[in-house]
Amino acid sequence: MTHAEAVVAAARTWIGTPYVHQASCRGGGTDCLGLVRGIWRDLHGQEPCRVPPYTADWGELRTREILWDAASTYLVPLAPGSPAPGQVLLFRMRSGAIAKHLGILAKRDQQPSLIHAFSGHGVVESPFSAAWARRVVARFSFPER
Repeated sequence: MTHAEAVVAAARTWIGTPYVHQASCRGGGTDCLGLVRGIWRDLHGQEPCRVPPYTADWGELRTREILWDAASTYLVPLAPGSPAPGQVLLFRMRSGAIAKHLGILAKRDQQPSLIHAFSGHGVVESPFSAAWARRVVARFSFPER
C-alpha cells in the first residue's frame, strides 16, 4: 500500500463518526481538524503538539491564518497543481474569512471525492465538486515515516 493509499484508508475508517467540535475520537465524535489529527495518530502515533481551543465559525475574520500556519508546520506543503488522493486540502469557506476547513482527497468510482467532517453530517465521503475545488487554498501531504 502506498503512503497516499494508507492516508485514504485511515480516513475512511472515520466515516460515520458524528460531528463534535474540537473532538478527535473515531466513532465518538470529531470535527475536520480532529479527523486530520486522528489520521496523524494512525500514521505516526502521538500528535506533535497540543491543539489550543478554536471556534467553529467558518466566517471568522482575522489577519492570521492560524490553521494554515499549523498545517504548514506539521504537514508537507505542496506546490500548486493537480490535487491527488491522500492529500490534505485546506479550504476558505467564506470570502474574506480565514481558511477553516480541512478534508482528505480520495477517489470513489473513479471520481475525485472528499472525506471530511462537518456540522450536521459528521464524517462523510462526498463528491469533490467544482464548488469544493474553488475553495481550496492550500494542499499538504502527511509526512512519510
